[in-house]
Formats: sequence, structure tokens, C-alpha cells
Amino acid sequence: MTEQLRLMAVHAHPDDESSKGAATMAKYVSEGVDVLVATCTGGERGSVLNPKLQGDPYIEEHIHEVRAREMDEARQILGVRQAWLGFVDSGLPEGDPLPPLPEGCFALQDVDAAAGALVRLIREFRPHVITTYDENGGYPHPDHIMTHKISMVAFDAAGDPTRYPEAGAPWTPLKLYYNQGFNKQRTIALHEALLARGLESPYGEWLKRWEEFARPERNISTHVPCADFFEIRDKALLAHATQIDPDGGWFRVPMDVQREVWPTEDYELAQTRVDVSLPENDLFAGVRGA
Repeated sequence: MTEQLRLMAVHAHPDDESSKGAATMAKYVSEGVDVLVATCTGGERGSVLNPKLQGDPYIEEHIHEVRAREMDEARQILGVRQAWLGFVDSGLPEGDPLPPLPEGCFALQDVDAAAGALVRLIREFRPHVITTYDENGGYPHPDHIMTHKISMVAFDAAGDPTRYPEAGAPWTPLKLYYNQGFNKQRTIALHEALLARGLESPYGEWLKRWEEFARPERNISTHVPCADFFEIRDKALLAHATQIDPDGGWFRVPMDVQREVWPTEDYELAQTRVDVSLPENDLFAGVRGA
């Protein structure tokens, strides 16, 4: 393939792009790939998770604008482009029973109608490869699940001239992946490596909850080597200052341990229109020579 390769990463909120597949994106940017992050919502209903910023009246009143600025900083760090799909954050419902979702939010949109915005962006950007979330959303946030739903519709529809004719000239993406960075094999490997070195592991409770919720094993098809870009990933994540505690569990695993024990970010190949041989170490496997 002689034209520039293009990758689109579809995410629910600002900060998701930096916690899921960020090192992969930075790696491909360094190789000359054009990378676009599609952010479905503005994160308007996200809580301020950094204890150092909680209670700040300006942040609480202007959370949408603050998160947009954080997204722009992370985008520059990663070297990617970014587009907002314009939907409103649904928030994460809590309680028993769960409260109803807010009227007009992303998760309550008609799936086919909401997918039109993503179809338009796919046809404008013309990605060869798209990454998104699996049917569980990676975790059961309603916006993550909705992101999966519209991604599946858009991947199928973008190349069909009879669907969404108002959304531009058809374009057929070739591969669709689910982010699976938080897979059980990786978590166990890092957990055991930390304990073997006499270090505290942040993953003990994660693994207990994994068993508690009986999360099924996923078919990890693709391991992208990107350890050289882990520091860029962390820098981009820290740019989302309202969402990330710099002293929290995200950053408790020493960088040398991460690079040695699990130097990849991992994906599940969901759909492909090119021939592939699994397992892979490249999201563009089968595309480069197509």
C-alpha cells in the first residue's frame, strides 16, 4: 500500500484515549501513520477523580471546558488528531436500583441515528483500521457500551452507498479491533512480577473482583510492541488532570517492570476484510500489502 496508513480510535470520553491504546497510537504516529481519535462525548458528567482538584468551584462549574482543554493537551502529547462527535455524557449511574439515565444523553440515543455522526467522520478521514470497545464496553459504563454499538453499525455502513447517503462518499475500513489492554493475562503477569520483586501490587483487588464478576476471557489476537512509548502514554494520561490521581494505582508499577514483563498493548480482532494470520503484532497486518 503506497498511500499513508490511517488509524481511527473511537472512545467514549476525553481521557479514554490515553488509558486505552495510547502507546500504540504514539508508536504509529512515530512511523508516519495518520491517527484520529473520535471522542463521542465531552465528559460533562464525569466526576473529578483527582483528590487534589476536588472541590475546586471553577472546575466543577466549567467541567466541560476543562476536560476539552485536557483533551487538547493529551492530543498534542500523543501527536494525534481528534474530533468530537458531540454527544452528551450519560454519567455512570450508581445505586440499587440504578437511577434512570439523564434525558438526551448519549446512551439513550437511537443507535442507528447516532451512528450517522461516526459514519460521516469515517468517510471524511477514511481510516484503514478502527479500534473501539467490545460489547461489554471494556467496563459497563453506558457510554462505553453505546460507543461499541455505534462503532459496529458505522463499520458496516460506512462503505455502503445506500446507507447514510447524506454522510459523504462511501469508504470501507478494512479492520476493526476491540481494545483489550486490561486483560487477565497481563494483569496476572504484572501482579506476580511485582510480588516476586518484593514490591506492592495494585492488582490484588482487581483480580479478586475479576473472579467475583466472572468476566469471560477474551480472544486476544494482537499484541502491539510499544514499550518505548509507555512514558508518552503516561504523560498524556496525566494531562487529564481532573480524571487521574498522579499518586494513584495507575502509576505504581515501575516503568522497567512494565517494559520487561508486558511490553505490548493488546487487541481483539473483531472484523477483517483482509486476509490475516493470527496472532498478530501489527494492527495493519494484511493492510500494508493489500
